Amino acid sequence: MDDYGGESVPEPRYPSVPELVASARALAAHRPELCALEQVGVSRAGRPLHLLSVGHARRAVLVVAGAHANEPTGGSTLLALARRVLRERQLRAGTSWHFLLCADPDGASLHMTPAPRSLLDYHLGFFRPAGPEQPEWSPSVLPPDRLPPETRALTGVIDALRPYLQVTLHGTDLGGSWVQLTKDVPGLSEPFCKSAAELHIPVETGASDAAGWPASGPGVRVMPEPGSGPAYPSMPDDARHSTWYHAHRYGGLTAVVEVPMWASDLVDDPAPHPAPVAAIRQLAHRLLRDAREVDLVLADALPRLQGPDGPLLRAAKWGLSLVPGLAMDWIHTPPADTTMAYVGSVDAFGRRLPLRAAAMLLRVLRESGDPAAPDLEHLVAAWSEAFADRFRARWVPLDHQVEHQSRTVVATARHARELEA
Repeated sequence: MDDYGGESVPEPRYPSVPELVASARALAAHRPELCALEQVGVSRAGRPLHLLSVGHARRAVLVVAGAHANEPTGGSTLLALARRVLRERQLRAGTSWHFLLCADPDGASLHMTPAPRSLLDYHLGFFRPAGPEQPEWSPSVLPPDRLPPETRALTGVIDALRPYLQVTLHGTDLGGSWVQLTKDVPGLSEPFCKSAAELHIPVETGASDAAGWPASGPGVRVMPEPGSGPAYPSMPDDARHSTWYHAHRYGGLTAVVEVPMWASDLVDDPAPHPAPVAAIRQLAHRLLRDAREVDLVLADALPRLQGPDGPLLRAAKWGLSLVPGLAMDWIHTPPADTTMAYVGSVDAFGRRLPLRAAAMLLRVLRESGDPAAPDLEHLVAAWSEAFADRFRARWVPLDHQVEHQSRTVVATARHARELEA
């Protein structure tokens, strides 16, 4: 174990966006009869967005990586999938595959932990944009005429390809693996769970991200239809207004495949919690207390910070702004699930929000040489260590992260194609 939570990482290195593009360009040059690499848009900062296409069939699968800057496994998985599709002709039979290398290259340039050694290391380089700046989520919080160019590029690709399946590659820092679907894909849970078991990755059965959603099987949740109420009314981002539903206008669906960097065997416990209401209320009060601690540092430092807010400060403020409403949801709304796994997922979510805000604020304070930085760094270290200890964090080897995510994408493509028959 390292000093600040979780086993030390022996080998991983997540590729940067330029490295992803270089690898994709090499694949396209090696198999030009099957592959093409094109630019499909630019980011707000002018960085290109690239799409690698393999095969020429009209029936299409779209795979999206890098929608969240702090979830780096997707880039490695995308390259592994592209190589597998090139090797295995049956995957190309009647189907073309298209890979958006990184949906948010600006965000990727700011998340600074390509080879995290611990949860502390991960958080010291942490970045995740504010909700309105996230490509997949922005349609749920912004009017159509204010969507960022990354979102317009992504929806433009969907409009052009009309995929029967979009898969977006996500991840979690600490927890288990699960799948979110915009439409049910019967039979997916079996290969998904088999893969997770073989690779010693826990299946997250009570993910708070999917609170109240119907279960298609262990670890596979189906998003509710538009019009039903959200599990957490205060949260501004509603998955049903995200780019995940854009494929529906062409009869398609989206699968969100989550895989952990560090695993916790506590997230798949289906046993009933003995007192879920009291436990979640306690977690809500801790969330408010922790966020208040970060708010005080922010309020003290703001007069010393010059110029307009940058992306790190905007994101920290946005995360903190979610806390009061979410805590009230937890206090006043009956739990959507009462298992040990669900309460554990709420516990993890409640630790992430203030920790991530503190980590991004710390980066701002360090860059400006602010005197509050050392104390805030101690807080980030203590919270990272407590998070890892509480959930008994163990590193998931990078090749296992990639293999499980790749297998799940292929299984989803096969099962979703059967729905068309």
